Amino acid sequence: MFSIVPLLLVIGSMQPVPPVIVKTPNLEIVFVARTANQMGSFYEARGFPQNMRDVIKKQCFITVGIQNNSDKKIWLDLSDWKFSAAGKPIKRDHRDVWKQRWQAMGIPLSKQSTFRWTLIPEQLDYLPHEHEGGNIVLPFTQDSISLTATFATGEDKQGEKIIIKTDKLFCAEDEQ
Repeated sequence: MFSIVPLLLVIGSMQPVPPVIVKTPNLEIVFVARTANQMGSFYEARGFPQNMRDVIKKQCFITVGIQNNSDKKIWLDLSDWKFSAAGKPIKRDHRDVWKQRWQAMGIPLSKQSTFRWTLIPEQLDYLPHEHEGGNIVLPFTQDSISLTATFATGEDKQGEKIIIKTDKLFCAEDEQ
């Protein structure tokens, strides 16, 4: 797991579009769409093999930063995030699916680990005022993407649910 700040600093200067920011009284989420060239360059700089980068460059990467602005624990569970485009659900592959894909391709373990490190965790508790993030990987679409994300709150996840919605997400494309 990593803080979103270093990743944003590394490839933020290449950012072609402004981020999408969703705020509630207790939570702030920043979404930044990344182009295929941005992600390909990021992973190339870390020595990823060409066949791995070819797969990566066909995906939709959205960097997500989540800030808990409350005084209570907020729980991320990506299984409670529902993506859709053009009225149809988008299936986000779990990190285990990516691991299996890389293993089937014979990708070195060090590169598999680095890729996994750049993904947002599947589940995470955000302590009061904590900030964490990572990448969401979706199948590429030219349609705008809608998201409904539900977060549990409280020490035992029994607190009030936080639901955020946006229809402003998209897959960034490189200029032709």
